[in-house]
Amino acid sequence: MLPTLFLDFSAFQPSVFITCVFATGRNLRFVSGMIGRMALVWFAALCLPALAQFEFAANAPATKAALVSELKTLEAGKPFSVALRLEHPPGWHSYYRNSGGIEEGPSIRWSLPDGFSAGPIQWPAPTVKDGLLGKSFIYEGSPVFLVEIQTPPKLEPGTKVALKADAAWQICDKSCINETQSFTLTLGVGSKAETEPSQAPLFAEARAKLPQKISGTSQASSDGGDIVLRLQSDAAAITDFIPDQAFIRSARDGGSITRDGNAWTIRLPRAEKNALDQAIPQGNEISGILLGSQALRVDATPIESSAASPAPKTGTSFLAILGGMFLGGLILNLMPCVFPVIGLKIMGFVQQAGADRRKVALHGMTFALGVLLSFGVLSGILFVAREAAGGSSIGWGYQLQNPWVVLGLMLLMFILALNLFGVFEIGTGATSLGGSLQSKQGIAGSLFSGVLATLVATPCSAPFLGTAIGAAIGLPATQFFTAFAAMAIGLALPYLVLSIFPNLVNFLPRPGAWMESFKQAMSFPLFATAGYLLWVYAGQIGLENLLLPIIGLTMVAIAAWIHGRWNLPHKSRGCRTVAVISATGIAIAGIWLAHPPKPHDLTWEPWSESRVTELLAEQRPVYIDFTAQWCATCQVNKKRAYTKEVVALMKQKRVATLKADKTNPNPAIEAALRKLGRSAIPVNVLIVPGKEPVILPELLSPEDLLKLLKPL
Repeated sequence: MLPTLFLDFSAFQPSVFITCVFATGRNLRFVSGMIGRMALVWFAALCLPALAQFEFAANAPATKAALVSELKTLEAGKPFSVALRLEHPPGWHSYYRNSGGIEEGPSIRWSLPDGFSAGPIQWPAPTVKDGLLGKSFIYEGSPVFLVEIQTPPKLEPGTKVALKADAAWQICDKSCINETQSFTLTLGVGSKAETEPSQAPLFAEARAKLPQKISGTSQASSDGGDIVLRLQSDAAAITDFIPDQAFIRSARDGGSITRDGNAWTIRLPRAEKNALDQAIPQGNEISGILLGSQALRVDATPIESSAASPAPKTGTSFLAILGGMFLGGLILNLMPCVFPVIGLKIMGFVQQAGADRRKVALHGMTFALGVLLSFGVLSGILFVAREAAGGSSIGWGYQLQNPWVVLGLMLLMFILALNLFGVFEIGTGATSLGGSLQSKQGIAGSLFSGVLATLVATPCSAPFLGTAIGAAIGLPATQFFTAFAAMAIGLALPYLVLSIFPNLVNFLPRPGAWMESFKQAMSFPLFATAGYLLWVYAGQIGLENLLLPIIGLTMVAIAAWIHGRWNLPHKSRGCRTVAVISATGIAIAGIWLAHPPKPHDLTWEPWSESRVTELLAEQRPVYIDFTAQWCATCQVNKKRAYTKEVVALMKQKRVATLKADKTNPNPAIEAALRKLGRSAIPVNVLIVPGKEPVILPELLSPEDLLKLLKPL
């Protein structure tokens, strides 16, 4: 076995790399005499701290490797399997076919007798490891890689055949070592194949770790950026997608996973350059392994080109959007923060222009121009945000694949609903806008009035602005800005018409209590929208993680109430200061509680007695969490007990994790609890083959789990 030292870029340390890349004897052979000796001493002193972190070939750990056959006697024409078993030194790991970086996975070069052929390596599902330069896909412990060998149709019974293989792999810890080993398998030939009984458990366990082929269909598309993989699968959960191709990053490395029934949409970022800043060749197909309730293989799927969303025809569809945007702008004028201003503003135009109706109309058109300019700026900001979130080519629906986007929209809708309902006010001086702007003279004053009127109307526009965004966000750039221009025209139209016909001001309904009732009524569609987004958010983060976001929304509502109750002009300065500080602190805490949780590496299978029996027969420890959504202590346990150290130890010890969900009545779970002498939850129990079940404390801690798992 010939080890060669490399650096592990999944645990890259720049100072070590820079120091040691030059400090080899080969780079110093040209130095001679005193200067050479001084230079050698200087380099050695510089590199001593770094070298302590490396093990060179003489002292390097080594993998124990073996190539074994499932059969001891071969039969002509019948395929059989061989296994490459790698027993890594403690703390070291090898890599999947796509390491996620520049490291190399195992490879085998075969030298076979005539008529024999070897299939590809069958890859078990790897573990995802976080490193400084991204995620790596690794195998710890003793991975087994199966290869199917096809025998020729004719073999002479009683003879022997020799199968030769040269295997190469790379193991890494803080450094990396390339290892190679040659193998020769000598097997007999008979009239009937005979298995090797001693190897049966090895092959059974190896096959159990292979991902199963996904039962549904798969489609992939890309516009040159991220790749969108759409699957039909009845999998209970999908937590990540590990690609076979180096130009694709995993779903948990900047992508997203969403579900709608049995339809899964997985967004996968592209990898353009590797850790050495070298360009990664881009391919045109995708395959890989789904992680979740069980490992599933997605076979090679062509990546189809998804051109930008086609522009709506200049017919009924786009005209309907324009009409809706225009109507939304008109309705903004009925908001309490806008309607009282209309008459005052028009009268201000008349007073400035005197009897000259052309000047009055000019003021009205300038005011409308101010509204258009303001909407242009606001829609430009929205357009930039849309492009940053993925652009029109992926459409509005796919923006909601990002839980941060969903959380932001949910908070926005919820806060604006609280505002419309009257919990607090945004811009309480808005109704005096017309009077204050009457003092501004000239065309510039009217232009500024249009700008300021837009800013005042925006907080009241939520029910209609939200609908407009949903309709227009997927449009191409020209139609996108045209749609928002239609909304601006709708807002500005009453001012424009009344400036041309000032006498129509007398026909406007008088402001009154009806306007406040109308405003409060408009809050309910926003509450409904926030509820819908909460439902979407629950699907992204998991129902078991929904408790904290609900508490967070409650805290945001409390913050809004404090602001609306005590941060008022007639309150003392001290009272307002305390209100602002309190409201801000509570709101920030609420948003922090509501933020998306980090993806968890622990995968839970649904509990059943048969599954427990099956796992124990495989000599695997079984950890069962008897839980329910309505159990508050259960939710606390999930947040605090399963740390990275606990999860890593569970995987190292091959502990199977099952969830017995008692959210709804389940007689089988009740019976299992009675066997354990319990009736209430939470109950967390570890069952080790051949031993009595161990029940953990109700309020679980990481220390409890580590103490229990380490002796396994």
